[in-house]
Amino acid sequence: MAEARSGGKGRKRHVQQLLFNHGGKRRGAGRKPKSERAGEAHAKRKDIDGRDALHVVLRVAPEVGNLRRNATYQAVRAATEVAARRGRFRICQLSIQRTHIHMIAEAEDAMALAHGMQGFEISAARNINTALGTGGRRRKGRVFVDRYHVVVIRSPKQMRRALSYCLNNFRKHREDRGGTPSTWLLDPFSSAVSFDGWKELEGMTEAWQLPGTYRPLVVSPAQSWLQRVGWKIAGEISARDVPSARDRPRAV
Repeated sequence: MAEARSGGKGRKRHVQQLLFNHGGKRRGAGRKPKSERAGEAHAKRKDIDGRDALHVVLRVAPEVGNLRRNATYQAVRAATEVAARRGRFRICQLSIQRTHIHMIAEAEDAMALAHGMQGFEISAARNINTALGTGGRRRKGRVFVDRYHVVVIRSPKQMRRALSYCLNNFRKHREDRGGTPSTWLLDPFSSAVSFDGWKELEGMTEAWQLPGTYRPLVVSPAQSWLQRVGWKIAGEISARDVPSARDRPRAV
């Protein structure tokens, strides 16, 4: 089983320069779903095999509140540690938004995807409810709504868009428009520090050194051709790119 990682490799650079610097200009099946996005199509699980990359979205219940807080970040991070132990299911990239989680994953087959996502959801929900508890008591109630939405990535162009959409999603939601987040080049609520394909890293010869207080999300090395190298055929990915709705991966 490939070793999971929680940081960048092959280059050295202080991550503060990436996470906390602006960096210049940016260009612009199953039970019936119950969320406000009811009716959203799901990929057929039988179409999934180990050669595919998957874009997965998990939405949280409104009562959970904003996920982009340290307590809930650490809760999700702990769940990524558990997920990394699964050899047949891999979370390769992940980003935490206020109301949902994006991930780029791989699974050997439909069963591996189902079991892997079930394990992640259970672990993340338990950890989040613990983090949001009061008076020493764990919060009770649902965390995730509806079934997760998954799109199978079929082409280099679709893969490139999926990676940028996932890792730069905080820009789509304008999290970078004010306050401290406006100084970030990379989103610390994502696995962006683990992605070694950024345009901004071209010519770098040293690995990033993360601040001692920052604990990256735990992600696993990609094994699919599309996610390892195929996406590069479609062009570079800049940390300054701002995804739009048309960039959201859709079934093809």
